[in-house]
Amino acid sequence: MKLYSTKNHHLSVDLKTAVFNSLPADKGLYMPTILPQIDENLMLNWGSKTLPEIAFDMAYALLKDDISSEDLKAIIEDAINFEAPLHPLEKDVFVLELFHGPSLAFKDFGGRFMSRIMAHFLKKEHKEIQILVATSGDTGGAVALGFLNVPGIKVTILYPKGKVSPIQELQLTTNGNNIEAIAIDGTFDDCQALVKKAFHDEELNEKLNLTSANSINISRLIPQIFYYANTYAKLKDQFENLIFVTPSGNFGNIAAGMMAWKMGLPVSRFIAATNSNDIVPEYLQTGIYNARPSVQTLANAMDVGDPSNFVRILDMFNNQLPVLRTMMSSYAFHDDEIRAAISAIYQQKNYLVCPHTATGCLAVTADKEVHPALDKTAYVVLATAHPCKFPDVFEELGITIEEPEQVKELYEKEKICLEMGNSFEEFKAYLMG
Repeated sequence: MKLYSTKNHHLSVDLKTAVFNSLPADKGLYMPTILPQIDENLMLNWGSKTLPEIAFDMAYALLKDDISSEDLKAIIEDAINFEAPLHPLEKDVFVLELFHGPSLAFKDFGGRFMSRIMAHFLKKEHKEIQILVATSGDTGGAVALGFLNVPGIKVTILYPKGKVSPIQELQLTTNGNNIEAIAIDGTFDDCQALVKKAFHDEELNEKLNLTSANSINISRLIPQIFYYANTYAKLKDQFENLIFVTPSGNFGNIAAGMMAWKMGLPVSRFIAATNSNDIVPEYLQTGIYNARPSVQTLANAMDVGDPSNFVRILDMFNNQLPVLRTMMSSYAFHDDEIRAAISAIYQQKNYLVCPHTATGCLAVTADKEVHPALDKTAYVVLATAHPCKFPDVFEELGITIEEPEQVKELYEKEKICLEMGNSFEEFKAYLMG
């Protein structure tokens, strides 16, 4: 697998280089030179295959020149050892539950797969690497559990102080060992800016082998194509048209879906659901991309004012906005709408959705008002996190949530966290020390 930079299509690096460098020197993002086409006959047989088996088919098409089939199969079976079930909400609307992994968020797919890929490449080398990751909520927990006690890897997680849920914070700060957490006095954008500046600081890179576990790293996106393919396999015999509705913050999840589509997965359209941080819906409507400081919302993992992965989406469409509009719609919703949607779905369907998933459900309704219904069409809303990660929201709505066992265990662990301002000089001095 060869990869180029979104800022330089003539660049060519191998998978190992892209995984450990995370970002090209020109500050673009890595993308595969070729997205291989999945054989249609192979997809026809997916109805009888498991999620790990379908994941292997997709991964092997991309990575067969980098990792042996035996090693790749072992990586997938170890990393993707939980299910992604579909919950029917209406006759043509399904919720894809992606929160059945260890951290109760969809990012377990990326975090666990990435950690095993890195460990695979590090087996023959005697060096340590330092992972820096910024999180607005769920990424950090998935990365922490994915990399916990992985030899040769130290992880530093930056999160905005006071802007993640209590359970999300416990998942970041109670691991110890090779995982450390820093609460930054600022927003997620501040955290992400510190990480990006660190990667482009020559002195830091001379001292440390820095890499990222954010969705800017291509090895985070690759495993996210797996559940798009697995969902198609489950619904292909009932529906002719699939529309994936993805709650979007940094836009890595929906970018992965579009990579799967580029590989030949039959998808009619994608819908990006956002909160008040409506940079992309605004861009699709006006053609003006207006990055700005993020605002805090109930759906905190989507509180992103300049989504990094959107450049990957633009790159896949050759930066042609009219073409992108034919394949992607986007809708934004405020906190009051999100609260109302959570309550309505619970009362009418006896089903709990987190604030992020609620934005996806709202986007289905909004899209149906704009686009005429097609026969045999299914909307699939990606449920990105378990509702229990947002206890304050449900307490306010008077809804009781039964916490999974792994959450109850968090309360008994010691919280270890460093607090820091959002100055790069302070962050750099800490890393250098």
